[in-house]
Amino acid sequence: MTILADLLSTVFERRYMGAGRNRDDRPITELATDLLGSRGEVSGAALARQILDSYAGLDDHGKAGFFRFLATDFGLDPARVRSALDAFEADPGKANYAAFMAAAEPRRQELARRLNQVPGATQQLVAMRSDLLRLAAEDPTLGRVDPDFKHLFASWFNRGFLVLRPINWESPAHILEKITRYEAVHAIHSWSDLRRRLQPADRRCFAFFHPAMPDEPLIFVEVALTSGIPGSIHSVLAEDREVLAAEEANTAVFYSISNCQSGLAGISFGNSLIKQVVADLKRELPNLRTFVTLSPVARLNRWLSEQGHPVNPEATPDPNRQKALAAHYLLAAKHADGAPYDPVARFHLNNGAIAHAVHADADTSANGLKQSGGVMVNYLYDLDRISQNHEKFASSGEVIASRQVQALAKQAQLTPEGAPAVSSAVSSAASSAAANPRPDTDDTDDKDPAKRMAADG
Repeated sequence: MTILADLLSTVFERRYMGAGRNRDDRPITELATDLLGSRGEVSGAALARQILDSYAGLDDHGKAGFFRFLATDFGLDPARVRSALDAFEADPGKANYAAFMAAAEPRRQELARRLNQVPGATQQLVAMRSDLLRLAAEDPTLGRVDPDFKHLFASWFNRGFLVLRPINWESPAHILEKITRYEAVHAIHSWSDLRRRLQPADRRCFAFFHPAMPDEPLIFVEVALTSGIPGSIHSVLAEDREVLAAEEANTAVFYSISNCQSGLAGISFGNSLIKQVVADLKRELPNLRTFVTLSPVARLNRWLSEQGHPVNPEATPDPNRQKALAAHYLLAAKHADGAPYDPVARFHLNNGAIAHAVHADADTSANGLKQSGGVMVNYLYDLDRISQNHEKFASSGEVIASRQVQALAKQAQLTPEGAPAVSSAVSSAASSAAANPRPDTDDTDDKDPAKRMAADG
């Protein structure tokens, strides 16, 4: 069946490409207008191919002009929308409802659908949106086109169409090259570095793919199987670490999650990815009891600078102070709408995880020091409480954290200038807490997977 599908796909692709060879040199805007007026499948596909090819040949000035055309000429007609809505209010029947729906949809959405009828178009449209987002940063008038792309992509890339594939050392070389290139958290420096993340028995990697983009990962997660919860990325990625038999691991650590396609920004894959990976790992390795991240505190130093207390890059950070500042930041730093300031925290908390533990000197790479002075955090996915935690966060914005993180946050006192600081009186308490960490997550400890892990040694 797969061979037959591939043959049919090739036949259709040649048919469409052949139909587009009688090209004309009209502007891309005229071609787009003709495509919306086209009713024949083959002629429409030929026009779609010409538009996509024409767009690929444009420079940024030409691309911005095309998006400006879509924003102005292929947008909504307010008078038509009002008239259709009046008719529907007067007679809310099927015909009037359909007429209103048609009027309320910008023509550029239908243009994108028609462009997507030729092979390879989905990937080209994703790249087109990447251009749009980049150019709209310079010309905000182009921004009105993006909700239409996002609306369509949310449907085209919903979970039902996505395929989860394991990535390992035997995966095709072109996929491995893309994993290396798209890694956004902890850079992969060489093939040997990549091999250490994929080949050992205690390492896993999974990626979502879309059937229309089979050679392009959309998002991937790297997983370390460990005994206990690690507090440093260096211990996870160390070249000379001892490989653990997968059957001996009791913890799965999601230490890197990377979105691959800038043109799919704002289309959520991470929640589904983590839940699917957890389910697959539990099925493969029933001994796994704890699922945590080892995550960067991405904007701690930026936030401190915005509070008027920039970090001195030459100074050696005090570990206790760094942990307390990070805990305070995770619990208190928020945008005006109440959402956490930290994007990584926002992602995991919205998925139902909790802020479980904070670690100093956990990422001493140049990027780790620049972001947070080397601090990292574990977000714990307690499978029994994910839904409950998500509802709390979604309804009230409450940042759910372990007692250990809450205690650290209280140690960060506000200076007269309003910046968090750590008093010397509590530094020894912080040291004691670091030496004897409490793995409990909240006031109900009986179901805490971290405690179960500790009890198992």
